Amino acid sequence: MSITIKTKEEIETLREGGKILAQILSELKEEVIPGNSSEKLEESARKKILESGATPAFLNYRPKGARRDFPAALCLSVNEVVVHGIPNESPKIFKEGDIVTIDTGICYKNFFTDSAITVPCGKVDAQAKQLIKATREALDAAIKVAVPGNTTGDIGDAIERVAKKYNFSVADNLGGHGVGYSQHEDPFIPNFSMPHQGPVLKEGMVIAIEPIFNEGKTGTKILKDGYTFVTTDGSRSAHFEHTIAIQKGKPLILTKE
Repeated sequence: MSITIKTKEEIETLREGGKILAQILSELKEEVIPGNSSEKLEESARKKILESGATPAFLNYRPKGARRDFPAALCLSVNEVVVHGIPNESPKIFKEGDIVTIDTGICYKNFFTDSAITVPCGKVDAQAKQLIKATREALDAAIKVAVPGNTTGDIGDAIERVAKKYNFSVADNLGGHGVGYSQHEDPFIPNFSMPHQGPVLKEGMVIAIEPIFNEGKTGTKILKDGYTFVTTDGSRSAHFEHTIAIQKGKPLILTKE
């Protein structure tokens, strides 16, 4: 495992990129309306990213073990799709009551940031609202413990505590990661409880924390496209993510406006 430490100057560049990414996500959120499509959202995202002076980090990226490049700028996941839905290969028309996860990353001045939000499409039921609320709360709880001296497992512990509080489950086999010089770096950031285990957090580390909750069971499976994860029981899933920098005191959230 090779964990990188970023300089203050590099973190400042990451903050610039993170603000751009946050603004793009904020604008895309408003486009999640009944009748719009995942394909149109993908087109909008590419346009916004390029106009910002950045490039789409996900487009044509091939993670370790993948058999082909990812074909989109967005991972767009609707309802039972957990992560890595492909918006332009299996286009979906958004319907009233859907919950939609927009996950994207950009490369700005050669530095990478990553962020995700889950948003309701029109009016959604009470359980969907609770799922979104809980997953967002888990991200906030995880960020609070992401301080020097704690471990990656402490982050997972904070996330799983919130899942149990709301009686949701943590999606299997998924978690956060280091980021900055490339799209995915060490260390892996678990979403499950491992108190005091894993690498120790140090000042200058930059990580993406991304709790992913299912309203049903923990199980996930990957579809034939090689990327799309869905819940095995068909239940809905929600996902939030921020890129943060570890520093003395509270962490710096890089992907916020």
